[in-house]
Amino acid sequence: MNTLLITGTDTEAGKTVLTTALAAYWQKYYPQRHWGIMKPIQSGIGDREWYQNLFNLEQSPAEITPLYFQAPLAPPIAAARENRPVDLAVVWKTLCEMRSRYEFLLVESAGGLGSPMTNELTVADIAGEWRLPTVLVVPVRLGGISQAVANVALARQCKVNLIGIVLNCIQPRTDAEITDWTPPEVIQSFTHIPVLGCLPYFDNPADLDKLAQAASNLNLEALNI
Repeated sequence: MNTLLITGTDTEAGKTVLTTALAAYWQKYYPQRHWGIMKPIQSGIGDREWYQNLFNLEQSPAEITPLYFQAPLAPPIAAARENRPVDLAVVWKTLCEMRSRYEFLLVESAGGLGSPMTNELTVADIAGEWRLPTVLVVPVRLGGISQAVANVALARQCKVNLIGIVLNCIQPRTDAEITDWTPPEVIQSFTHIPVLGCLPYFDNPADLDKLAQAASNLNLEALNI
């Protein structure tokens, strides 16, 4: 397994935080390893530019993001505004090329697991069809258990290879709030998917040292990292 898809329960769950943390971990602890990042489809300025600014990537913009649309909307809507198709063949070709070049490839999805990528397919559909090992990011907030259960059900329906859940503090949270709102043992009991840990809230999401340290506290063995 040299590819990991990182998706979430929603657009602001914390996919970019986890992707950045894992990349920071690799950069700090395994500088000799060859890794890459993909944001296969992006609408509007965002994650591609973030990764380019933070990391010295040996990738062209088109390799990081094969499909790029101007409007910050769901891909099929943004594509329609430009009279363009959402050509997943371009994404698949780039993904295969990146897999062959890198020891490990981090792939951040657009939106959440149920977000539409085309007029017919969601992120879950694509993850299942392409057999991508997947991690689901669940934000620590009231309702987090319900979101986790619903998204895992969608993953199973689409035959997604969901290998773990990572909790993410989208705001500063106390240990009591984490335990009360997203108790790992309850989420694991309902979903039968391991919770790999919890990322804290970061005042500075560009602090790579703190991000790498936070990633090291996750159960990375489950991700073969």
